[in-house]
Amino acid sequence: MNVVGVIMGGGEGIRLQPLTRDRSKPAVPIAGKYRLVDIPISNCINSGIRKIFLLTQFNSVSLHRHVQTTYRFDQFSQGYVQILAAQQTPGSEEWYQGTADSVRQNFRYFMDENPDYIVVLSGDQLFRMNFAEVLKQHIETGAEVTIATKPVARGEAGVLGIMQVNEQKQIVRFVEKPGQTPELDSLRAPLYREERYLASMGIYVFNTAVLKNLLDNDLPDFGKHVIPLSIERHQVYSFIFEGYWKDIGTIRSFWEANVALTEVVPDFNFYDADAPIHTRMRYLPPSKINCCDLNRCLLSEGCIISGHRILHSIVGIRAIVGPGSVVEHSVIMGADYYEMDGAPAGLPRVGIGRDCFIRNAIVDKNARIGDGSYIAPDGKPDNTVTEQYTIREGIIVIPKNAVILAGTRI
Repeated sequence: MNVVGVIMGGGEGIRLQPLTRDRSKPAVPIAGKYRLVDIPISNCINSGIRKIFLLTQFNSVSLHRHVQTTYRFDQFSQGYVQILAAQQTPGSEEWYQGTADSVRQNFRYFMDENPDYIVVLSGDQLFRMNFAEVLKQHIETGAEVTIATKPVARGEAGVLGIMQVNEQKQIVRFVEKPGQTPELDSLRAPLYREERYLASMGIYVFNTAVLKNLLDNDLPDFGKHVIPLSIERHQVYSFIFEGYWKDIGTIRSFWEANVALTEVVPDFNFYDADAPIHTRMRYLPPSKINCCDLNRCLLSEGCIISGHRILHSIVGIRAIVGPGSVVEHSVIMGADYYEMDGAPAGLPRVGIGRDCFIRNAIVDKNARIGDGSYIAPDGKPDNTVTEQYTIREGIIVIPKNAVILAGTRI
């Protein structure tokens, strides 16, 4: 099979602000050492898809740098990860108007490979899927389009895009966010005894000729426009995925996905040797623990830890935690560099200083947390946005490069 993978990496990521203030959503760090884009790229590579296109648009500099330094296939391989940034062309002078429009504007580049199938997927989800299994079902069923779906309970289904299928898994109807209405009852999946609904994962397999036909218009979005059109015109089937899948769309979902990785047996496993998640090789030294009680933590490379307690938290690369500090239920992203010559006059050093307390927080890269600082969302109104911090959905976010002076209580 000649297959190309197309990853949607151009989303603005408004709901992930301030994490997406200086970077695109697929470039947001996850699990201490990875970036979100590593997940779909690794899934493609592990599935034997080695011709991968990444479509980018907003705040894409750090995303481009990460991909270019990480995914270098050797000269004897025909594989690549090619970045296709939004551009003006004789056919279009506009930015991407949606997911379908971004594929439409770049379709000619995919056709250079003359693919039989095109796999389209999101750049901001946490999951592990073998696309070879999806393609196998796609061919066996004679499908022209296959949509990956996730069984969900009724409580979740109302705010998702739900597929109605028949006994053969053929999709006969799609309803976007049906809500808790009588219409939802008619969408129940007949394949389960318990009440389940099949939610679209935003992962699609297309016969190339069919996708070309479906894009021969000005429809901007896959989920809202192209998929309903494909159900009307073509044989569309559901690939039911029973594994772990998390859409990283909000601050709360990002925080939950990260801290869940610290459980004794997490739902998502980064330790699968047969399907590794790839990322940039940084050649950092081992992490150094001078003194600290660590419990249910992911500790990345190059850290210097001298704290009192770190509980149920992610500690990113080059993170520094000073003596006596406590970090609980938090995501500490670490730093892009070591501050070898000390901090500028009047500023704390990069990292977390002495005797700090941090709970239910996300501390972005290169933040300077002064000695004796107290950071927690307790008692603060939601959607508070300041230069020093943001509160969203019960989580406090310290933005990239923020400065929290010694003794600050937030």
